[in-house]
Amino acid sequence: MINFIHTADIHFGVENYGKIDPKTGIHTRLLDFERALNFCIDYTIAQNADFFIFTGDAYKTANPSPTQQKLLMRCLFRLYKHNIPVIIIVGNHDHPLSFGKANSLDIFGNLPIDGFHVVSKPQIINLNTKNGPIQIVGIPWPTRNTVTLSDQQIFKSASDITDYIANMVGKLIAHFASQLDPNLPAILGGHLTVSSGIFSGSEKRAIYGTDPVLLPSQLAIAPFDYVALGHLHRYQDLNAGNHPAIVYAGSIERVDFGERKEDKGFCHVTITDKQHTSHQFIKTPTRPFIQIDLVLKSVDQVNTNGSHHNHQTLQILNELKKHALVGAVLKIKYELPEQETDIVNLKTLQLACSDAMHIVSIIGIHKPQTRAVRTSMKNSHDLPDMLKHYFNQKPELKTRADQLIDLALKLAQDLQQNECED
Repeated sequence: MINFIHTADIHFGVENYGKIDPKTGIHTRLLDFERALNFCIDYTIAQNADFFIFTGDAYKTANPSPTQQKLLMRCLFRLYKHNIPVIIIVGNHDHPLSFGKANSLDIFGNLPIDGFHVVSKPQIINLNTKNGPIQIVGIPWPTRNTVTLSDQQIFKSASDITDYIANMVGKLIAHFASQLDPNLPAILGGHLTVSSGIFSGSEKRAIYGTDPVLLPSQLAIAPFDYVALGHLHRYQDLNAGNHPAIVYAGSIERVDFGERKEDKGFCHVTITDKQHTSHQFIKTPTRPFIQIDLVLKSVDQVNTNGSHHNHQTLQILNELKKHALVGAVLKIKYELPEQETDIVNLKTLQLACSDAMHIVSIIGIHKPQTRAVRTSMKNSHDLPDMLKHYFNQKPELKTRADQLIDLALKLAQDLQQNECED
């Protein structure tokens, strides 16, 4: 039996919310990601895993800061000290996308020690673990640098080249699979986009057409016992109930508010024998992201019970009481009643949210007022026609239009008679 840990999308460097921690001088969000990764590594050591596979996107960018590099190396070297091999697959955020430049993870492959295997080009790794051999096909993020273009493709459009790369990666996976020993455990690890995968959070803003996209049928092939993927931030099994599982482990921490409702973690995989593989999703400790969306009631609909707060502020305060704000990243959006002025007391709300780690925004939204359509008139219209048009545009007067027109015409007649007498 071989057991291993599958994780992905560590994203050290995501610091969109938070502040500098006064004890360490490090951004609180970077510490959040480090805490999640250390939880994963603690679990790996406790389970005495045969190996640890990370399927890409260690950093936010391909140019991480020295601090980010230090924290990642400190985490991964804990596995090395416990003789747990680490397989690292280069993701799109790790790749400089420039020919000749090193990617942000190359340093692990150039250390004068055994135990780190960096996959920057498609390859097969034959790994001897303490519980036996396993075959690992590694596919990094496919680019023009990792997949050779033929002469016919050089002057093609960007979309044609993307389709060509996806097709070549599919053929490459099939070729590697044909070279494996069908009697030994085998897994496919890659940083890839699969057609049936679900994007989340900031990923939804990405242009889907720029990714080389593969079909699940190109990955779930013999003799693979498990397909370990990175790139999409939501945990998902794209071949649930079938063999082999096609699993995105997801990110280990929340990247933005689009992921606030998702559990984050990693996968513990066990291969007992060919055709018998199972995996368990393990949640990591994450920073709570709370978004409050509230439609405020008008002053006539709210009972303040003698509170000294105005009715708008009171409604938001009552909603805040329903949430555990301690240590949270918080966003508040409230919609104002029609024709009411925004009188929310921001200082009161900020004081009520003092237990939150970071307040992103407190935003009031005004509903656009419905404007009545003004009737069009012509010089050729006489007074009865103009009055009829006017009253028909007023729902509250429409049912009494005939009576009002008669009264208006009588007034006009009296006015004209008075003018003649004068």
